[in-house]
Amino acid sequence: MEPEASLSSPQDRGWTPDPSEGLHYGSFANSLASLTPQAPESISPRRAKIAVAVLCYINLINYMERYTIAGVLFNLQKFFNIRDSTAALLQTVFICSFLLLAPLFGYLGDRYNRKYIMIGGLSVWLITAAGSSLVTESLFWLLMLLRAMVGIGEASYSTVAPTIIGDLFTGAQRSVVICVFYIFIPIGSGLGYITGAGMAALTGDWRWALRVTPIMGAVGLVLLVFLCPNPPRGAAETHGGVVAGQSSYKEDVKYLLRNKSYVWSTLGVTATAFLTGALAFWMPTFLSRAQVALNLRPACVKEPCDATDSYIFGAVTVVTGILGGCLGTGLSRWLRDKVPNVDPLICAAGLLGSAPCLFVVIFVASANIPTTYVFIFLGELLISLNWAVMADILLYVVVPTRRSTAEALQISVGHLLGDAGSPYLVGAISDAVSKSDPTSHIWSFQSLKYSLLVCPLVGVLGGVFFFMAALYVTEDKKAALRLVEEDSPPHQGPSHEPALELSVQEK
Repeated sequence: MEPEASLSSPQDRGWTPDPSEGLHYGSFANSLASLTPQAPESISPRRAKIAVAVLCYINLINYMERYTIAGVLFNLQKFFNIRDSTAALLQTVFICSFLLLAPLFGYLGDRYNRKYIMIGGLSVWLITAAGSSLVTESLFWLLMLLRAMVGIGEASYSTVAPTIIGDLFTGAQRSVVICVFYIFIPIGSGLGYITGAGMAALTGDWRWALRVTPIMGAVGLVLLVFLCPNPPRGAAETHGGVVAGQSSYKEDVKYLLRNKSYVWSTLGVTATAFLTGALAFWMPTFLSRAQVALNLRPACVKEPCDATDSYIFGAVTVVTGILGGCLGTGLSRWLRDKVPNVDPLICAAGLLGSAPCLFVVIFVASANIPTTYVFIFLGELLISLNWAVMADILLYVVVPTRRSTAEALQISVGHLLGDAGSPYLVGAISDAVSKSDPTSHIWSFQSLKYSLLVCPLVGVLGGVFFFMAALYVTEDKKAALRLVEEDSPPHQGPSHEPALELSVQEK
């Protein structure tokens, strides 16, 4: 991986070999590369849209793979003979490796070629995800290790891909593209349940469910190599130029901690991650146990187990993800001129509105399954209002040269305090409650029911965090725009459809 070259020549910058002059981002190689003038190549709107399509496809399979295990969780528990808390560790170790490595990839993403970072990470993801499907009954520890390594690949992609979109588009167009990109999170999650349960039912072996996404990922890797560019940072805001800010990682972190809307929105993202992580992992199992408690189906004693709830919950997740993402972005675009701080307010309303729906889901499941699904639909729809909007907040309150670091820190905090622990916490509470009668199928359902009550409470807390972000977001957005204007070179000549610039080295 080579550091990226600057678009300007040494003469343009008036460079002289002054030993006191700091090296760009502390990299000697980067300073040498910046001495060579680069011939720019424009990124056409068509090429930008193709790049976004590739990034959306990879985002889809990332989230399909992440929630495939949740779709076959009953089968997996029977195969390895493990309890709820142990099963939840599979998600916890994955998220922990993901969040621990996100800051590293954020640091690299603000300084080096982002396309190469994604290629390397996706390659690791493909190998480890495929390896997970080869684990035998006596090697549960190996499955946990491989799940942790899968997080390496996802950390590289999730921190970098949104910043590339941020440098390809701006304004209302960027909001729409970000909406499309983040809609693939719930779509991928829902398809993960469906494909996982479907492959397990079709083959009679849950491990075949883990072999679908690596095959799709190999296609994504080829598309990424040939079709995705690495635009200069800040190209969208500077009409094809580049924002060449110089700072250390410590300075980047200090800047982000002083950005109040970033801090409060990150806490809101954390609450959202906690809520969605726990629900995504446990809801199909909760619904299945509810139907056993209602005598609507027999208890599963041997795999493959009935996967009906995984199919339905997956379909609900896909539909609500699309509708909620589009509705959230539509409200943002419609109200932004009238209410400048509308984005965090939309996120707050979504989380606060979902809390009563989740309370109904938890308590009605023991009486009426169709009504439960209606409120699951409403709750997930309200949560899905946030996906694209809270990502857009980060892109416009943080300057381009620090966006990868901002994404990485938000991912780290969000997962560390959010979905890294929420599935395990719910499983541990469930195990503790069920000890009073561990052989009862009814009490197995009741214990999981009581443990899920933590989710709506965290949803209310997340709504408060986004309300706090709304107090500062307007001023922080203006401050970021001022910094971009100060650091960018003057734009010469009018252009109604400005082309984005890409150095030959970065293609």
